[in-house]
Amino acid sequence: MIIRIVRMHFTEAGVEEFLQIFNTHKEAIRNFQGCSHLQLLKDVDDETIYTTLSHWDKPESLENYRKSELFGQVWGRVKTLFSERTYAFSLEKFIELN
Repeated sequence: MIIRIVRMHFTEAGVEEFLQIFNTHKEAIRNFQGCSHLQLLKDVDDETIYTTLSHWDKPESLENYRKSELFGQVWGRVKTLFSERTYAFSLEKFIELN
């Protein structure tokens, strides 16, 4: 499983538009082939910072999403709302304690 984290800094004016875009497309993203989890997190100290956390069954599924028309539509709109560079990275489970 691949865990994808994308931390985004928005302009104050861009937050509301981002939330509208996310809410419009969240089901399609979550139901994209290979995606098993999608979460939107909000920074505790800064109301203009949001992070998406998604789980993908394999790297190819994430890459297929990133090359998809859906991603192009969503990212094309969202990236115009940033106040600074986005930080994105992928992880895989290494050690898990229950």
